[in-house]
Formats: sequence, structure tokens, C-alpha cells
Amino acid sequence: MNSVANDADLTRANGQNGLEIATGNASAKALLRLREMIWSGELAGGARIAELSIVEKIGVSRTPIRAALMRLEQEGLLEALPNGGYAVRTFSERDISEAIELRGTLEGLCARLAAERGAPPVVLREARECLVGIDAILKSISLSDDDFSRYVSLNEKFHELLVEMAGSDVIAKQLERIVSLPFASPSSFVVSQSNSPQARDMFVVAQAQHWQALQAVEQREGSRAEGVMREHSRIAQTNLRDAVSGPNSGNLPGVQLIRRR
Repeated sequence: MNSVANDADLTRANGQNGLEIATGNASAKALLRLREMIWSGELAGGARIAELSIVEKIGVSRTPIRAALMRLEQEGLLEALPNGGYAVRTFSERDISEAIELRGTLEGLCARLAAERGAPPVVLREARECLVGIDAILKSISLSDDDFSRYVSLNEKFHELLVEMAGSDVIAKQLERIVSLPFASPSSFVVSQSNSPQARDMFVVAQAQHWQALQAVEQREGSRAEGVMREHSRIAQTNLRDAVSGPNSGNLPGVQLIRRR
């Protein structure tokens, strides 16, 4: 009897686990597909999300769709409407520029604190390894798609390690909120530069600033480290202008979400 009961319990548990996995997969599918539809312009900026239409297009039930919509609102890609539902959010150039400026200010603060307090040696070593990896990529005269992908990964890792060096949970949480906003992360505009003849030159300048900031932290020069990282964010400001109105405008995924005025 007990064996039968245990088997029944196990069957129910497996069924529940299977349902949770299936629901999780459906939610992940809905989230990825909706995000793709927004970045590609399939869902236009300002457009109201028709939930039933999305259900039909993606092929999942309304529950994972609703979960995905809530997540995308948290990410800043959607806005909740007063009467219910969601619309695709748009951003002014000023919105994005101010987010980049704020990121630069906080990253500068992280660099200064890291220099003044002393960064953990293991984190400094990882940061140096990141920069050595970027140096190896930039030795090539022209960069392949794989090179760009590796650059993005190492660049983001370096910026994450810089925050870790400061040892401040408060600043880390604020930066996490900022970089989660569309176009505000350190590598947001790298894709838009990938076909530009000046792309490698810009990366070389950015990499020189990476090294300067790291060296300033290691030498405990707080003001210098802060200044370098604040100046570093200016590259993103230049990339923003190019993405919106430069010769490579239109190459950036989601650029249609940026209002020109």
C-alpha cells in the first residue's frame, strides 16, 4: 500500500515538475520572441500590444505572454497603459544621453573608490586578463563577427569587474538598474559600429582608456581613475549620435525606438 502511495506521489511530483518546466520554457520562449519583435521593429515604437495577436504569433498561452510583458516592462522596453495593457516604449536622444552620462558618473565613482580603498588583487588580475584579451583582438587590422562578439563579452566583463573593485552594493545596484535600460550598457552601440571603417580605431581609444583606468586604480590615484572613466563614457555619446543620424544609422537593433526630437 505504502509503495503504491509513494509511486502515486512520485507520479504527481513528476507531473508537477514537468508542468513547471513546460511553463518555464513557454515563458522563456515568449520573452525571447517578444524582445526580438521589439528590437527588430516588428512591434513598432508606441504601438499597443495586442495580447491575443501575440498569443497567435508566438504559439503559447496567455499566461507566459503576460509574464513576458511584465518582465519587458521591468526592462524598460514596454510601458503600462493607464487603462490596462502595454505599449512599446520609445526614448528620446536626451533620455539615452542622460542614462549614459549617469553610467559614466557612477563608473567613475567606482574607479575612485576602488583606488582609494584598494581593490582585491584577484579582481585586479581578472581585469588585467580581460584587457590582455581585448589587446589580442585589436591586433587584427580588420575585425570579424567573432572578434566583435569577443570584444563585447570582454568589454562588459571589464566594466563589471570595475564595479566589483569598488566593493559597494549600493552603487552596484544603481548601476545594474541603469545598464538594464535600453542603449545604456557599455556595449550598446558596438553593433552599430561593426561595419564602420573607424570601428577598430574607436575600440583602440576605448581600450587605452581601460588600461589608464586600471593603472590609476592599481596606483591608488582616485581622481585620475574617476576622470578616465567619466571621459570613457563620452565614446558612447559619440556612438549614440552616429547610431541615430550618422552614416551607419539604422544598423543598431532597436534604433527605431529612439525619437529624433
